[in-house]
Amino acid sequence: MASMGSPFKIILGSSSMARRHILAEMGYDFTVMTADIDEKAIRKEKPEDLVTALAEAKADAILSRLQNVDSFVEDVHTTLLITADTVVVYEGRIREKPSSKDEARHFIEGYSGGRADVVGSVLVTNLKTGRREAGWERAEVYFYDIPAQVVQSLIDEGITLNVAGGLMLEHPLTLPFVKEVIGTDDTVMGLPKSLTERLIQEALT
Repeated sequence: MASMGSPFKIILGSSSMARRHILAEMGYDFTVMTADIDEKAIRKEKPEDLVTALAEAKADAILSRLQNVDSFVEDVHTTLLITADTVVVYEGRIREKPSSKDEARHFIEGYSGGRADVVGSVLVTNLKTGRREAGWERAEVYFYDIPAQVVQSLIDEGITLNVAGGLMLEHPLTLPFVKEVIGTDDTVMGLPKSLTERLIQEALT
């Protein structure tokens, strides 16, 4: 559900801890559902098109599950479903979640002393009216040289396998080597606050 006294509920369609943290920071209470989709089956040439299509596929998968719950259909409250997706673009190539530790190492070593672009989408679906509002944002991340032992520590943890491009900006091992972010940190982390708030308000109208 939404923040205290709010006339609507929120479902966050994501298993991302970063997205949960950001949405909570925005002052919302919510429930969490995850979408079981084959992300690799959805291919688009442009990163903006890819993240938008993936957010839509996640929403469709969750909606399909919800339609089988009779009590949900009878709920008179307005419920907003928020889905999102993020990719990293490095030297013009789209990077999703690393498929192995070797790929994660390759990704992170490439960022050292360089730059990565992050493209993130948000889709808000009003489950009562069917209205959908979508958008995307981009951020640029510039890095200092990342020492080999730091890369190794990130790989050993294994957490980089769960994030787009193996890039976890907020990680205490990564953060000291971030030189500059052009855009917002929350875009890099997977849920741009200002975009999400705007889409929530638009989906309610």
